[in-house]
Amino acid sequence: MKLLIAEDDLHIRQGLETLLESEGYECIAAADGDQAWQLYLQHEPDLVLLDIMMPKQDGYAVCRRIRQHNEQLPVIFITAKSEEIDQVLGLELGADDYIKKPFGSREVIARIRAVARRALRPVAGTVDSDNFVMDDLQIRPSELRALRDEQVIELSLRDLKILRLLFEQRGKVVDRDALFNHCWGRDYFANSRTLDQHISKLRKAIELNAKEPRIISTVHGIGYRFDN
Repeated sequence: MKLLIAEDDLHIRQGLETLLESEGYECIAAADGDQAWQLYLQHEPDLVLLDIMMPKQDGYAVCRRIRQHNEQLPVIFITAKSEEIDQVLGLELGADDYIKKPFGSREVIARIRAVARRALRPVAGTVDSDNFVMDDLQIRPSELRALRDEQVIELSLRDLKILRLLFEQRGKVVDRDALFNHCWGRDYFANSRTLDQHISKLRKAIELNAKEPRIISTVHGIGYRFDN
């Protein structure tokens, strides 16, 4: 999923890029409204984060132009303003949500996941054939979630990429290079610690017993495997 981040503050922009890329999103970034509009036309992102107070064009102006071009694209405003009038104006322009500065990483991820779920949700009356089952866990990519009985487990895009790859290669060992290339991208500098830490975190979320995993098995010195 490709995200456009339009934010004139360098530290906030880079922080959002780092955070969201760690979640598995592909990010492109703009430092002002003109650049945001050009990158939008060039890359056709799946979701846009728009700072309101930007040079050249503010977020409201960029949102208006996006809405004239695409009425369905998810847009989230980033704003330091807390006045209700600004929030109402943003939503009336067609924004799906807004995030107030200063914000925490959990809030950003939660709001993006919520908006992304609405965008990925299948049309009413259709069956989501993208779901798959690993052991006793039902994976629902369009919801960015997994279900076990009544338990709901939130998943990142990278979590989903890892699980889908293991599911598609079930019974086979998926080596580290294949996991990095598929789930991080070929341009990512491979680091075994990064992979192991992510798998460990994912196991804690989805396994009944992370110390005795039934979904993601380790094949020492090579990679990981899903056996069922």
